[in-house]
Amino acid sequence: MSSFRALRVHDAGDKKTRCEAEDLTTDQLNEGDVVIDVHWSSVNYKDALAVSGKGRIMRRLPCVPGIDLSGVVAESDDPTLRPGQKVLVTGCNIGEALDGGYAQRARLPAEAVIPLPDGLDLREAMMLGTAGFTAALAVVRMQDNRQAPDLGPVLVNGATGGVGSVAIQILSGLGYEVAAVTGKADAAERLRALGATEVLGPEAVRTGGKPLESARWGGAVDNLGGDALADMTRSVRPFGNIASIGLAAGVELKTTVMPFILRGVSLLGIHSVETPRPLREQVWQHLAGEWKPRALGDIVTRTIGLDEVPAYCDELVAGTITGRALVKLRDDAAL
Repeated sequence: MSSFRALRVHDAGDKKTRCEAEDLTTDQLNEGDVVIDVHWSSVNYKDALAVSGKGRIMRRLPCVPGIDLSGVVAESDDPTLRPGQKVLVTGCNIGEALDGGYAQRARLPAEAVIPLPDGLDLREAMMLGTAGFTAALAVVRMQDNRQAPDLGPVLVNGATGGVGSVAIQILSGLGYEVAAVTGKADAAERLRALGATEVLGPEAVRTGGKPLESARWGGAVDNLGGDALADMTRSVRPFGNIASIGLAAGVELKTTVMPFILRGVSLLGIHSVETPRPLREQVWQHLAGEWKPRALGDIVTRTIGLDEVPAYCDELVAGTITGRALVKLRDDAAL
């Protein structure tokens, strides 16, 4: 059985982990119906926490990290997935409880594997990855709850990250005004190019902490959590939606019920890992079609090899990264 290159996270004792590059064989991976030759992956904040050891992401050790992958089916026990077929996988517990995308080969349950939709190639699928999928899922849930452009501008924080960058493009393409929030002063031009109608610093959207503040925003996409999310609850207009996605600024939410019962504001939790398959397929069809970001290539700021992933993850956790990184698993990676 031939070997392939992979990153794997191991238990280092004393509640610590270590991530190492090593050669594996398929029988060292978890069980699954489908074996995939992986061509592309990407780096998300969750991946950075897992690889760097700064967060307890892994639920099984040792485990290959990487919550995204795209590639070509090599072997399949499922009749709906045939050898040679291009596929993608995001979430579904890969890179956490199942071996993930930071390896040249993956073995996964068929339920997790989505045929690559027309309109995307393998590289583009990973330009989007979990970040793009999550942004699109947020917009689906907001619109299902009657979010509309005439409610007013949508606030997007963490705007330079992968989720924020895609959310701005999807929303602007659907006719929404988008106010992008970033602490990176040099990112304003890029954010406007993605479709933001306004770029604000974090101080411009902070509130005074009263239960209700001036209602400024038609809705919001929150990538930070903590006080940033609490401020949104106080300043979203009646019947607007807030999509809660991230926790980089904290896991606690200090607010009151007043925005929800006096303004009808809705707080929508966005959980991309265990999204039901029909909804996952719907979201990917949107992303391959009318919601495909027009400046998709501008989201990606770096393409790296497998051996470069650990250093990149350290940068991402440190907050010095703008945009997304693609991980190229093979020299001859297909599109």
